[in-house]
Amino acid sequence: MTPPTLLRARAQAPLATVHRALTDADALRSWLAEHADVDPVRQRYVFWGRYTPDGADPRQRLVHLDDTTIRFIWPLGDEDTTTEISLAEDGPDATLITLTQSHVPPWSVALAETHIRGMLPTFWALSIANLIDFVEGRDLTPKCDFTTLRMRGEVTIGATPGEVYDSLIDPEKYRQWFGANVDIEQRVGGRFAMGSFDLDDEPAIIAELEPDRKVVLEWPSLVATWELEGTDGGTRLTFVNSGFDEKHPPYGGWLGWLGGVAALRRYHEVRPDVIWVDIRLPGLPDGMLAD
Repeated sequence: MTPPTLLRARAQAPLATVHRALTDADALRSWLAEHADVDPVRQRYVFWGRYTPDGADPRQRLVHLDDTTIRFIWPLGDEDTTTEISLAEDGPDATLITLTQSHVPPWSVALAETHIRGMLPTFWALSIANLIDFVEGRDLTPKCDFTTLRMRGEVTIGATPGEVYDSLIDPEKYRQWFGANVDIEQRVGGRFAMGSFDLDDEPAIIAELEPDRKVVLEWPSLVATWELEGTDGGTRLTFVNSGFDEKHPPYGGWLGWLGGVAALRRYHEVRPDVIWVDIRLPGLPDGMLAD
């Protein structure tokens, strides 16, 4: 059996605060889902709506809930998957959050976006990033709306446009905030490869570069545009996906990019703090993640 996906992250908040954010329906509606209902007495822990994969109806079935662990069954793609979130104190004011998710297909399937369960790693990575920002009192990153074809997000980052631009185009800085290796040829027409040029056999091409203002990456079936605008004390970053097959929107990739936006904000605003302690995904190529 394929080992479950595992994500482990650290929140700078007491365990009780993180547990409350995980079990309070109003909190869940802030950082996780459009709709949520939690009732331990009725053994109910459900979330659904436009920000949840296959989220038209509440589908989860609570298995276990106590002061440190939540475990539920989540039917997705004709399989009863199992999600577990556990908490452990990491000092008086910090908490380790460990998430395991069963029935995640190999990385190659997730990249191909041929199965809804392939979205689970990026869905949970973005969700945990927002959970941590929520309990730390920071602004949240936009969620992925699975009901729209409009792939657009906007955030404000506490750094200058020049600093943000450099972190989007300099491969060493990119590795630091994104957590994955990347090769970048810093010129129009240059290649942009996740992992490395050796691992990525279909790298993006840099279509536009406007220093401190804009980066556009083109793949055969997707265009990713990053636009920067200075604001009082920061930068407004607008991220847009276009050029995709509207019959098959790349929601998994959108989730991944939004998770990257959360990491980019943290890199500039609370550096050197890094929330991720461990990431294990089935079939992830050796050398993909940065050391």
